[in-house]
Amino acid sequence: MNKTAYIAISIVLFIGIGILFVDTSSPEKPKNITSSESGTADISKNVIVKEGVQYITVEAKGGYSPKISTAKAGIPTKLIVKTKGTYDCSSSLVIPSVHFEKILSKTGEEIIDIGTPKKGEPLNGTCGMGMYNFEVVFE
Repeated sequence: MNKTAYIAISIVLFIGIGILFVDTSSPEKPKNITSSESGTADISKNVIVKEGVQYITVEAKGGYSPKISTAKAGIPTKLIVKTKGTYDCSSSLVIPSVHFEKILSKTGEEIIDIGTPKKGEPLNGTCGMGMYNFEVVFE
């Protein structure tokens, strides 16, 4: 064998071994913060209530993160979708229940007023191709 064949075989073996050690397990669901002191429902870390308005933050790049969030029902709510160098299809956001469909800027924030959600009626968002999605569960 010549030198080029040895290099090619080495590269293939290196890539093959690398694939074996890549963690392909599914990501964990976001952990909830318990608000037991105030007697309110558990909400996700990406949810805050400020001056009577609930803000849910979702990052869009290579999909949506977190995929599942838990928020409070019955209060005015806004969804903040953050992008940072997002050039994939997750920048094309569709939220049918609030009639929202837009190509997001590659870097920035989109604030979407989703009204006052009702308990048990989740908010579902997806990319324009339907490959990536997220859900907000209201309790």
